[in-house]
Amino acid sequence: MSHDLVLLSGNANRALAGRIASYLDLKLGNAIVERFSDGETRVELNENIRGRDVFIIQPTCAPANQHIMEALVMVDACRRASAKRITLVNPYFGYARQERKSAPRTPITAKLVSDLFTVAGVDRMLCMELHTSAIQGFFNIPVDHLFSKPVFGPYFQGRDNLLVVSPDAGGAERARAIAKYYDCGLAIVDKRRDRPNESAVMHIIGDVTDKDCLIVDDICDTGGSLCKAAQALVDKGARSVSAAITHPVLSGPAVERIAESCLTELVVTDTIPLSEKARNCSKIKQLSVGELLGKAIRRIHGAGSISSLFV
Repeated sequence: MSHDLVLLSGNANRALAGRIASYLDLKLGNAIVERFSDGETRVELNENIRGRDVFIIQPTCAPANQHIMEALVMVDACRRASAKRITLVNPYFGYARQERKSAPRTPITAKLVSDLFTVAGVDRMLCMELHTSAIQGFFNIPVDHLFSKPVFGPYFQGRDNLLVVSPDAGGAERARAIAKYYDCGLAIVDKRRDRPNESAVMHIIGDVTDKDCLIVDDICDTGGSLCKAAQALVDKGARSVSAAITHPVLSGPAVERIAESCLTELVVTDTIPLSEKARNCSKIKQLSVGELLGKAIRRIHGAGSISSLFV
């Protein structure tokens, strides 16, 4: 790789940053990212990045506010150190589910966060599986939006009797793309959500009898919707139910719910690091997006096309 390329990592997911660096045969840049005793973020770059192409690897997962602030301060440090270009590699975009006014007098926080990144000095964003693709329009800078299909695809390839299932109507486009990849059928779970993190499954659109169902979604938070959808599929005659979820938020009782559910397995990526409890759950398997992001970084740095990575 060119000596002009610099990889920096915040504290959100250093393991993933290490995998990306290993794929690119680079070392992570020398940067101190820590907090003062009062909780304020401290960043210090201990190498020269003047005129260099800098990629900051920082998903804004929990605690989202802290990791967003780390990203902002790192970007400001790079800008003031005269970096040629600053790309924020943001595998998980925090606040993505607050992308519209869902009720009167509520904020569009995803837009606020995108504005913060842009004002801080980010020149380009590299994201994975945004909650909705429309978030790209919140930025006035280039956004490269990758999908997890190249990671999940080979894992489930060759399974007989497969049926891809969207856990709600909003995720039908994502599930349809996966169903097309596997050349299999598609079903949709009709779900009504009365309040955040709670849902009630109403009915299944499609025939799932004797099928090995694969639920596809971008985020698993508390696990309630996923486990209820899996149970609904089994009740309708599904032979087995697995899930492929890009971002394992897994907050609250999620791991316990998954362990006790009828799910055969939950396959996730490493856009968000797993807790110790999740790592010890026999039903949860994690695949890495490090190579996919590494390919994208290499092509962005070399001014090559990354369109083939979008699918």
